[in-house]
Amino acid sequence: MVQPAFRERLNMFLGFDRIIEERIRRAQQKGEFENLEGTGKPLIFENDGHVAGELRLAYKILKNADCLPPEIELKNEIKCTEDLLSGMEDTAEKYRTLKKLNFLILKLNSIGNMPIDLEMPQKYSGKLVERLEASGENKKI
Repeated sequence: MVQPAFRERLNMFLGFDRIIEERIRRAQQKGEFENLEGTGKPLIFENDGHVAGELRLAYKILKNADCLPPEIELKNEIKCTEDLLSGMEDTAEKYRTLKKLNFLILKLNSIGNMPIDLEMPQKYSGKLVERLEASGENKKI
């Protein structure tokens, strides 16, 4: 015997199904599915075999919403900071940017759950310190 609660849910889903089918039929009649982007082209499926099955839908939703995991956002910010650092001339500014870069790397390494040998190494300022000492600058850094 089917329980009443189950029967109600089944009827509700069947009702939704009818409503959805009717809306699709109306849209087809109005021509709303004509000239859609990608019409006549094969579908491109992404290879997401490396993602655990229970996470695939969540990752797809986040990707479609242009949301990146915090680790990827940090990696992008690290890359931008490295690019900025490579084009700098001012020693004091370069030192401050290097400190910011090391902070971002530290933050990335602290939120990732990976073995220490796979963590991103920090960028040390040995050459920068040598350059400061060689130039004899007494600026506050």
